[in-house]
Amino acid sequence: MKAYPANRLTLRLLTSILSIVGFFACSVALSAENIPPPATGRVVAITFDDLPYASEGSGISTKAAIDAQHRIVHTLRQAHVPATGFANEDKVVALGPVGPRLLAEWNKGLLALGNHGYSHFDSNDLNTETIEQEVVRGETTIRPMAASVGRAIPFFRFPYNHIGDTESKRAAIEKFLADHGYTLAASTIDTSDYLFNNAYERAFAKRDKAMMRRIKHAYLDHSRIQIAYYGELVRKVIGREVPAIMLLHANRLNSATIGQLLALFRSAGYGFVSLTEAQRDPAYSTPVAATKFGPMWAYRWARTRHVKVDGRLEQEPPTWIGAYASGTP
Repeated sequence: MKAYPANRLTLRLLTSILSIVGFFACSVALSAENIPPPATGRVVAITFDDLPYASEGSGISTKAAIDAQHRIVHTLRQAHVPATGFANEDKVVALGPVGPRLLAEWNKGLLALGNHGYSHFDSNDLNTETIEQEVVRGETTIRPMAASVGRAIPFFRFPYNHIGDTESKRAAIEKFLADHGYTLAASTIDTSDYLFNNAYERAFAKRDKAMMRRIKHAYLDHSRIQIAYYGELVRKVIGREVPAIMLLHANRLNSATIGQLLALFRSAGYGFVSLTEAQRDPAYSTPVAATKFGPMWAYRWARTRHVKVDGRLEQEPPTWIGAYASGTP
C-alpha cells in the first residue's frame, strides 16, 4: 500500500472537494478502528466475506484472487472507505504464499481483518465444541498478522450468518466468542451477490462480454433496490436511522463493480464508517433470537421487538439470473 501525502493543505483541499459531492474523506493515516463518522445521519460499514477469494468448488484461481483483491483494495483505498475483510483460513492455505500477502493489504490503514472461521462451515451442522475449534483455527494467520502491527481481530462473522439454531447453542456461541475477545459481526444489507456472481462466473468462462454487462447491470439495479429496502426496514423496526452494514463477498463480480456499489451508497446519502463505529450504535446491543436461518439484522430485531414485518415485500433477484447461473441457456 502506497503512502499518500497528508500535509494540512492537501487535507484541506481534499476535504473541500469531496464535501461538495457529499462524500466523507479522511487521511489514510487513520486506522479502521478510530476513523470518525461523517457529519451525516446515514452511514454504512462495508464488509467482505470469504477472503482472500470466494470461489465455487475446491479450487481457487491464484490469478483470479490476485486480480480481484487488487481491484477491491485499490478502489477502497482510493475512495478512503474503511472496510473489514473476513477471512477463511482454508482459503488462505489453498493459495499458498499468495494468501497471506493478499490478507496483508487488509491489515493497513482503513482496512481491517475479521475472522470467518477456518472453513466456510455451517454452524447448524456442528456442535458448540467443533464451532469453537473453527473459530480458533480461523485466526491462525490473521491473529499474528494483526498483532505484528499492534492490531486486534475484534469481529467474528459466521458463514451463512448462522449464529445458533437453538437458544442453548446461540448462548454458548455468544459466550465463547466473548471469551476469545470477539464481537459478533452483524449485517443489515444483503444483495444475494453470490448468486449474481455465479452467473457472472459462467459468462466470464464463456467469454460472453454482453452477458457479463447484462449481469452487472442487473446486479447494480438489485443492489440499489436492496439498499433502499433494508434502510426502510431498519427505520420501521428501530424507529430511526441505524448505521448500516453491507454484506459483500470477495468475488469476481464485486471486484468489477465495487466503485459503482460505493456510488450507489453515496447517491442514497450514505457516508462510510468502520464496522467498529457502526456497531457502537445501541441497536446492535439488542438481543437476537436463535434461528436456523441467516436473515439480516432488521428481521432479527423485528422478532425480538415483536414488530410485524412482511418479508415477502423484499424483492428477489431476477429469475433469469438463477437460471443462467445453474446452467440454463
